[in-house]
Amino acid sequence: MRLHGRKAFLSATVVGATLVQAIDLDVTDDASIKSAASTIAYNMMSYYTGNQTGQEPGLLPTPYYWWEAGAMWGGMVEYWHYTGDDSYNDVVAQAILAQASPTDDFMMPEQTFDLGNDDQLFWGLTAMTAAERSFPLPSISTQPTYFTLAKNVFNDMVGPRWNTSTCAGGLQWQFNPANNGFYYKSSIANGAFFQLAARLARYTGNSTYADWAETTYDWMARIGLVDPSSFYVYDGTDDTINCTQINHAQWSYNAATMIIGSAVMANINSGNESSPWANRTQALLNGAQSIFFSPFANATNIMYEYMCEEASSCDVDQFSFKAYLSRWMVAATQMLPDLKPQIMDLITASAEAAALSCSGPNTSTCGTKWYIGGWDGSEGLGQQLSALETIQGLLVNETEPPLVVPGSWNFFS
Repeated sequence: MRLHGRKAFLSATVVGATLVQAIDLDVTDDASIKSAASTIAYNMMSYYTGNQTGQEPGLLPTPYYWWEAGAMWGGMVEYWHYTGDDSYNDVVAQAILAQASPTDDFMMPEQTFDLGNDDQLFWGLTAMTAAERSFPLPSISTQPTYFTLAKNVFNDMVGPRWNTSTCAGGLQWQFNPANNGFYYKSSIANGAFFQLAARLARYTGNSTYADWAETTYDWMARIGLVDPSSFYVYDGTDDTINCTQINHAQWSYNAATMIIGSAVMANINSGNESSPWANRTQALLNGAQSIFFSPFANATNIMYEYMCEEASSCDVDQFSFKAYLSRWMVAATQMLPDLKPQIMDLITASAEAAALSCSGPNTSTCGTKWYIGGWDGSEGLGQQLSALETIQGLLVNETEPPLVVPGSWNFFS
């Protein structure tokens, strides 16, 4: 284990960290990065029981909800893409397709009370990633393509779910009136839809998707979910008051989905000098950096979950939110290369700190509070996924950008 520079300072000065043998990470060495990612992925996959006899493929055990399983499989598609390790590919493909549903849109009947717009969209985004990465499909001719799954999720959102009867538009958090949150129009539901629409536009060259991305962003900005001056992304608003008040809570995954969606739109419009998307992406990134990084003077550029981490009040979902901030910030560097220095400074510092946190049991258990210089005693799938996404993102320079359909628009500048 190397303890030097920032890492030595953190571990020596922060009280309460448990620092034994942490994962050894040299952020300048691809082999070291891949080794660290492999160790963390192995621990994370130990939480998965869906490939055991009598269990349902694709699902995680209690206390993990259906949406987080979809998010985890997206992380494992990216793991294969970044590291080249295909040892989990069969399990990942089986899991995604097992939850695709009879209608090929992740509308799983048995998930009725756990299935909101955001939940379905996380699975749709995983399918979109698999399509963009050309993730291997099992050799079964009856299986839908990953693109078909992502497209069908999009189509579900633009039907009656885009509700113009209140707030002049927007997706509700839940589409089932029996579910809590039916009247809440959340940023994660609308932001994930925005991201999916943007990525479908880039992948296919179909302007209908781009139009819906524009519509969704404009609606979020008009309502006030995206702050017009700070570009902070707030959590949601309420149908019952016609979206006249905003819940100003800030969660990292809300900012993350807006960053990547805007970066993809900037990539699509790279030849249009009047396009606002590059400036929007930069502003969203600056807003996210000001809220979700550098919690203390001796933790510069280290990521943290602003709303709950310092108070040790994060729930099982929120432990995973940093994973999506890392995943989608890193992805944005391939859509807008000008962002790469700023983003990779943040990812590099956070990856070093995350590796130090992976010093719990078996030297592969990662914690939550990366800024303390060691393991904080917490553990779980969300902690593993967050560390994995941040560390494997260091390999982005060695990988190809997301694919587009042959013959569609060529957006690369």
